Amino acid sequence: MYASHGFLRSDIGDVDVIYHDGLYHLFHLVLPNHDFIAHAVSADGMTWRRVKNALFVGDPGAWDDDMLWTMHVTPDPDRTGMWRMFYTGLARAEYGRVQRVGLARSADLYRWEREGEGYPLEIPTEHYEATVDEGRHWVSFRDPFFFHDPESGTRLLLAAGRVKDGPVIRRGCVSLARETAPDRFEFGPPLYKPGLYDDVEVPNLFEFGGRYYLLGSIREDTKVHYWYSDTIEGPYENFYDNVLMPAGNYAARICRNSGRLLLFNFFTRTETVQGREFVKKLLPPPKEIVAGPSGRLRLKSYHGFDDVVTETRQIAAAECHPLYGNPYATIEQRNSGLFTSCRSGYEAFLMPGHYGDFRLRAEITLEGEGKCGLVLRCNEEGDGYYLSLDLVKGVAQMRAWGANPHPEFEHAFKYEQLQEAHFRGSGHGPWKIEVVAHGMYLEVSIDSYVTLSLVDEAYTEGGLGFYVESASLGLHHVTVEHLARPVIEHAPEAVYTTTHVPDIAAQEGTGA
Repeated sequence: MYASHGFLRSDIGDVDVIYHDGLYHLFHLVLPNHDFIAHAVSADGMTWRRVKNALFVGDPGAWDDDMLWTMHVTPDPDRTGMWRMFYTGLARAEYGRVQRVGLARSADLYRWEREGEGYPLEIPTEHYEATVDEGRHWVSFRDPFFFHDPESGTRLLLAAGRVKDGPVIRRGCVSLARETAPDRFEFGPPLYKPGLYDDVEVPNLFEFGGRYYLLGSIREDTKVHYWYSDTIEGPYENFYDNVLMPAGNYAARICRNSGRLLLFNFFTRTETVQGREFVKKLLPPPKEIVAGPSGRLRLKSYHGFDDVVTETRQIAAAECHPLYGNPYATIEQRNSGLFTSCRSGYEAFLMPGHYGDFRLRAEITLEGEGKCGLVLRCNEEGDGYYLSLDLVKGVAQMRAWGANPHPEFEHAFKYEQLQEAHFRGSGHGPWKIEVVAHGMYLEVSIDSYVTLSLVDEAYTEGGLGFYVESASLGLHHVTVEHLARPVIEHAPEAVYTTTHVPDIAAQEGTGA
């Protein structure tokens, strides 16, 4: 996990990640001010170290002197060893109502200089809303993404834009400009115009398995969607389910590392500080994009968790104990695995040990018409996380459920639905279940694909097990791996006083 932190509210915004010379480079916005683009590096894609900030807002009077928004970093196709950062800028003189795209260059990814000639780019009026007199009276031209295919020579600059016609809240599109010469762009009609959304934010375009895929984040449901085409020009189509991640995950960007295609994004959650609710954004571990036989995209858990396993153990029935003492509950060991059942009412069966950071893997089967799921980080009163699994309908729900520390009348308990997602269910099974709990990050994979991905800190450690309610649950190949505790950020700790002021300028001048 990675988060921005500072006095009062400081929040991570949209991200962009590239992998170069053994390091992941994260560039991200810092909210709420949007006054600079931060830079952090990581060897594993999970633990980050802040380095010299990449870019600050322009001087007063500049076109980007108000705010900086989403960026995209790619190799410069015309200058070997150089990098380009396309970024969004807003001007104070226009009250931030007009978005433009600028460029900065770097030879090492740490020191960036703005490019003045040919920039900033402004979206033209022929195909798009381009003045504050149109649509929402706010010009959308942001979240640039540069696509380059060296073999064909194709160079496309995508952005979140809006067409000129149609219902005002349904004009969102992916704008398109072609780079016809170094730093010279010609705009054309949108690459994709769904005719449904207010904006298609943070677009990504990539070729994968012989197809072209377009990713976009949609504010209406705060989810990451995708579309596909056999040609780069389109038309782009939907699968029956084109949502890549459940709600709360947003502003996804792709990152290539050798043969892997990784997806990074921020997760939004609500936290309460001194009785007030705040929205907090954090960067969870990445996921790996894979494609099925039909070309439908799926996400797999990040391979980096393999490197933080500290201990592995297999679980037997004799080691497990019921949590609530239901007389109708049983657990037994058979040749094929563990079998837990509860004819009437509810029972949870906990494995031995205390768990904080772990990865649980099991293959499960279900007998009967009842309910089942998992309990995670729970105490002896049953307070903890509950993963509810409807294996027939294909519904997974993560809940935080426990006693209210400050109860009043009927509010003795807290029951919070944290996230829900759907998967392909069936009436038989077996189902492969994998649960990762690493710090505040919780992830559930079903049949090898990530189904739930969220951040929460209500429960940090406790028991681990399975529950049944009027059903029998078969547990096979149950394995629990302890994971090394996550490090939020690699940074030197210091105590700042009036007599000790760190040399910030010297720190910012250091490299990776």
